[in-house]
Amino acid sequence: MRVAVRVRPGASRTRAGGVVGDRLVITTTARPVDGAATEAALCALADALGVRRRHVRLVCGATSRDKLVEVDDDATDDLPARVQGLKDA
Repeated sequence: MRVAVRVRPGASRTRAGGVVGDRLVITTTARPVDGAATEAALCALADALGVRRRHVRLVCGATSRDKLVEVDDDATDDLPARVQGLKDA
């Protein structure tokens, strides 16, 4: 399953939840230097979805705030519901 996300680096805490347009928002305390914010965002998304980090991959947007992330469908049975729950939060 592919998920469009918007990363907000330099926040006071790391969390996944809410939407901007049609994108899931992930805030992270990491700064956007050398991919640190991207890696922190992928870890935060994996944690919020209850899957292992290895099941979450960046498809495109390595240097952009808008990213496309792919989550393995076989990581959990109710993945679409979990993603929707994060968007509703």
